[in-house]
Amino acid sequence: MTAADLHTLTGAYVLHALEPGERAAFEGHLDACPPCAQEVRELAATAARLGSAAAVSPPPALKEQVLRRIATERQDPPRGRARSRPSGGGGARGRAMSRFALAACLAAAAAFGGVAAWQQRAAQDARGRAEAAEQRSQAVVAVLAAPDAKLATARLPSGANSTVVVSRGQDKAVFLTSGLPKAPRGMVYQLWYDDGGTMRGAGLMDPTAESDAVLLAGPVGAASGMGLTVEPAGGSAHPTSDPLVLLSFPAT
Repeated sequence: MTAADLHTLTGAYVLHALEPGERAAFEGHLDACPPCAQEVRELAATAARLGSAAAVSPPPALKEQVLRRIATERQDPPRGRARSRPSGGGGARGRAMSRFALAACLAAAAAFGGVAAWQQRAAQDARGRAEAAEQRSQAVVAVLAAPDAKLATARLPSGANSTVVVSRGQDKAVFLTSGLPKAPRGMVYQLWYDDGGTMRGAGLMDPTAESDAVLLAGPVGAASGMGLTVEPAGGSAHPTSDPLVLLSFPAT
């Protein structure tokens, strides 16, 4: 590989597209070629800015355009080094087109990188949600299977059945329903602990959950029972409607 060849590898180096031998040779070349080193820094900064931008799907024709440019245009050595003029009279236009092709490559690489990063984040979010759901399921099972678990039942005005299971040892409670209709549009079911007549928020029921067993948020503490109300989406700090059901916790 000649010195002239090494001058043309700045873009491929920034995109990590060189073979190990080429990469080693180019890195040795950088120590002795300030113009190439400067161009590498500029291209790396450009790629970083493009990669941090909002990811969008590249146009279907972009790949074809880039490959066509690469096949017909050559990258000139950096300014400040002796070089021969391309045959055919390309001149300044050829240099401009070369940089356009390189910029297009960087943009395509950054766009695809952004899509990959988005996919990775989506996968991580999905795994996080699955792990959280698994932890909630395990907590529900732990309460239901607790040696000191006690339950109380009641029927809602809609005909749905409701049950609360309390484990004082675990300081947790689980609310179970059967036949509960969907909350009205823009509303949500909210759970409450009854602290001697003062209602304390115990979480929202997930309308998309497949299970009808819900672990009440927070400790049971000194609560004497629990209630269920219909609240605006997002929940309320205090009940804004009459309870659909009030369940007293069984005595210990």
